[in-house]
Amino acid sequence: MKANVKIALVTGANKGLGFEISRQLAQKGCTILLGTRNMERGAAAAEKLKDVGDVQPIEIDYERSDTIERAVETIKNKFGRLDILVNNAGIADSADGLPIKTDIAAVERIFATNFIGTLRVVQAMLPLVKQSASGRIVNISSGLGSLTLNGDPTYKSVQYRMLGYGASKAALNMLTVQLASELQGTSIKVNSAAPGFTATDATGNMGKPVEEGATEPVRLALLEDDGPTGGFFEQEGKVPW
Repeated sequence: MKANVKIALVTGANKGLGFEISRQLAQKGCTILLGTRNMERGAAAAEKLKDVGDVQPIEIDYERSDTIERAVETIKNKFGRLDILVNNAGIADSADGLPIKTDIAAVERIFATNFIGTLRVVQAMLPLVKQSASGRIVNISSGLGSLTLNGDPTYKSVQYRMLGYGASKAALNMLTVQLASELQGTSIKVNSAAPGFTATDATGNMGKPVEEGATEPVRLALLEDDGPTGGFFEQEGKVPW
């Protein structure tokens, strides 16, 4: 392993956006740890990328802290550091909806993965990211998590009112802001990325190509040392909080 090769962990990466982010980072020369809840699916996904670069499946299930702990030990023993952490794993729920009628259990499930699960992974992996000369943490958020956009009746996605999902992404943005502030003065940069309405299983494969949706997360994962931290970005530029 060359010292200048970046080690990148992408969660929820055996398909969809996470898979494409992994592919693009592998193309850039990163060693990819392809996070997956199901190792059989993860191994199959890694096999598809074998001609692109060094891609290795690693088990991470946000609902099972033991998998996160084992992943930390694996990365520590094999690489000694983590240069890039892309927190991509997330869910939506068909029982989610408007505040008056959304299913409380659905909201709890969404928060357990999209916010609590991500926070758990961040806390576990941060000591390894601190061993990097230029650590990068990218939280995959959404314009639906923007308070400003949700309060704008002209917002292009204003019809998508899912309280649990939007609130979980707003909470994720708070994690980005506070973690970036806490790490101010270090070499670690923390940012939120909004891929936009991208064709994945979660959107019924409607929306822009996943190759396009992955562009901004990949850019933020490979930021130069003079790049921003504590921001919220989409392909077109900054997203309002």
